[in-house]
Amino acid sequence: MQMELHTGIDLAVELVRQTSLPALLETATAQLARVFGLSHCWALELDLSGRTLHCGTLADRGEFDCADFSHPFSHALRSGQARELSRAASYRLDHPGFQALFDASDRPRSLWIEPLKGDDSRTLGLLVLCRDEPDWDGIVAQPLYLGLRQLLTQQWVSLLQSRDQVWQRRLLKRSLDTLHDAESLRRGCAQLAQDLVGNSMAMNQLRAQIVRAAGSQLSVLVQGETGCGKDVVARGIHALSARAQGPMVVVNCAAIPDTLLENELFGHTKGAFSGADRAKDGLLAQADGGTLFLDEIGDMPLALQSKLLRVLETRRFRPLGAQEEQHSDFRLVAATHQPLQRGIDEGLFRRDLFYRLSQFPLRVTPLRERPEDLEALSRYFIDLYARREGSGPVGISSHALRKLERYDFPGNVRELRNIIELACLQTPAGDDIQPEVLRLEDLFAAADSMLSAEVTPKPTAALADTSEIRDLKAAAQAFEAEIIRQRLEQYGGNRAQAAESLGLPKRTLAHKCLKYQVTEF
Repeated sequence: MQMELHTGIDLAVELVRQTSLPALLETATAQLARVFGLSHCWALELDLSGRTLHCGTLADRGEFDCADFSHPFSHALRSGQARELSRAASYRLDHPGFQALFDASDRPRSLWIEPLKGDDSRTLGLLVLCRDEPDWDGIVAQPLYLGLRQLLTQQWVSLLQSRDQVWQRRLLKRSLDTLHDAESLRRGCAQLAQDLVGNSMAMNQLRAQIVRAAGSQLSVLVQGETGCGKDVVARGIHALSARAQGPMVVVNCAAIPDTLLENELFGHTKGAFSGADRAKDGLLAQADGGTLFLDEIGDMPLALQSKLLRVLETRRFRPLGAQEEQHSDFRLVAATHQPLQRGIDEGLFRRDLFYRLSQFPLRVTPLRERPEDLEALSRYFIDLYARREGSGPVGISSHALRKLERYDFPGNVRELRNIIELACLQTPAGDDIQPEVLRLEDLFAAADSMLSAEVTPKPTAALADTSEIRDLKAAAQAFEAEIIRQRLEQYGGNRAQAAESLGLPKRTLAHKCLKYQVTEF
């Protein structure tokens, strides 16, 4: 009796020391097998749904459906009573999982299957004892077995409660995190809506994506047609990011000549080249701690693309004439209106740089695909005009809105702003904008009559409508813009070919396209 008491205390201490349910069940089954001379002992855990028994130590087929009565465990759970199962009866049970357990137990002559319940009558699982002697009363009636079984159920319940508490805390934290993320998303979208105006699904999704992009350090590639607001997207990403207090450095790759772009980005040391009488920090250095926005990245020279790729991978660069590299901690946002895939296919843009830039791709939907945003945008631009000029229209009529809805807006939001501001100028203060003051035709259509089929100006005598011209500079610009537009159309939007046919450097043509808002074809 004293030996049994000593053994029972040691076993109990070992059980109490276990801090996880799998460890408790493994320890308990090993104790029972060792102390009572069993060939094997299994503990099957009932899941929270009460539908499945799990045997963690049985690698394959360790799950038993409680509604499947082709195995004996369902009967034991249903009756709540322990039962003995002979080898002969075990052979007759055609259940793969049970047969796997039976084989792993070395096919004993007898099994003892006993449900385990907590003090609240909650069923915890089953004990399965295996031996070659069918006399189970000599074991299950012993005080040591009863004591170990009771301690096992108590510890089992305690660990389940602890696990439930941990699970509840995790669930609470997850719920709070979800609420926090939702509130952060709502606040970020509300802040963006002040500049990225529109209530369409496309704009709501874009604002949500911008908030998510701002919360990461991934490089962002903003793609969209000319005039759709890619720069506004970039500013929004910067404003909502952890770098909002740092600088936002903007580089228009199409507006800077090839020969100057590298110097603008990397900077130079004193004496690096003729005329470099003092050192100059490049835009990469100026962007340290903030955001670098490379607009029109599709126009970056191929030779410079490889250098930019290395900078993006290491955040290190060497100014022109310098012996040592510098480090700049910046977040990159790039934008383009060009289809970069076509540039890759034509060998004008590096594929590896494209993948490095587009870690978080964003697409700005053109205005023609979201006409439901026209009213909000129009009123936004009317309000901007009134605040800038001190007075202006108070709104826009429904007839004027319907007229806008029938227009395609090749220049997107930028074109809409120009149309609204011109209409504001022609509308008395305090009135609504009416359809007749909306100039929706091509802004350069007035120059059409001054162009021949070969895009060559005719002699002055042949220009029948010159009497209508009241602004020579504007007419000349319209004439130049129309030549560029037609030449781009002639070459399918290929700026390089259009520039060569006009005798212009590609960057000069790109600058004029921006200046005159000539869209791609």
